[in-house]
Amino acid sequence: MNAQSIKDAVCMIAEIMSENKDYLIQLDSQNGDGDLGVSMENGFRGARDFLMQSDLTDTGKLLNKTADHFNEAAPSSLGTILSFGFKGMARSLKGKETFSVLELAEAFEAAVSNITAKAGSKPGEKTILDAICPAAKALAEHSDEGISTALEYAAEAAREGSESTKEMRAVWGRAAYYGENSIGILDGGSVVGKLIFEALLKLV
Repeated sequence: MNAQSIKDAVCMIAEIMSENKDYLIQLDSQNGDGDLGVSMENGFRGARDFLMQSDLTDTGKLLNKTADHFNEAAPSSLGTILSFGFKGMARSLKGKETFSVLELAEAFEAAVSNITAKAGSKPGEKTILDAICPAAKALAEHSDEGISTALEYAAEAAREGSESTKEMRAVWGRAAYYGENSIGILDGGSVVGKLIFEALLKLV
């Protein structure tokens, strides 16, 4: 995989986010401010537009620039959190023009670590981490089985992780104000994480 792989991935994610914009708005309206769908569509569209005109081949540098453009296009809490994720991946892939499935998994694990460090959140708190953390682990565990199989396991882990947020009490953001009433509601951020891995799976 290389810079073109990243471009293809972000283009597919942008398409999936656009298709699910209304669903994400609906989810976010239950205990948030309802802008999640618009924010994610704008963010990934902004990242896509940058990537389409970039000639960078260092995948770390490419992802670092992508983070900046994503955050500029999606000035929201999840937009900032995802930009932290992009930055973590960028550091993991710094200096690499190509990367393996295992290195992709390590980059996602670096994304999780950077989000945890910068945002202070962790898995189990009803956030996007509940989808991307198990997905990154599954990707690493199955990395020697090929990209298609590894992403199948990762996408399933992300789906299960997202679904598990229904049983969690929100700790962060506006949803936290709902306290116990946030239990039983699917977290919109975790659905974004699930959609990211579903989009990646479509590419293989």
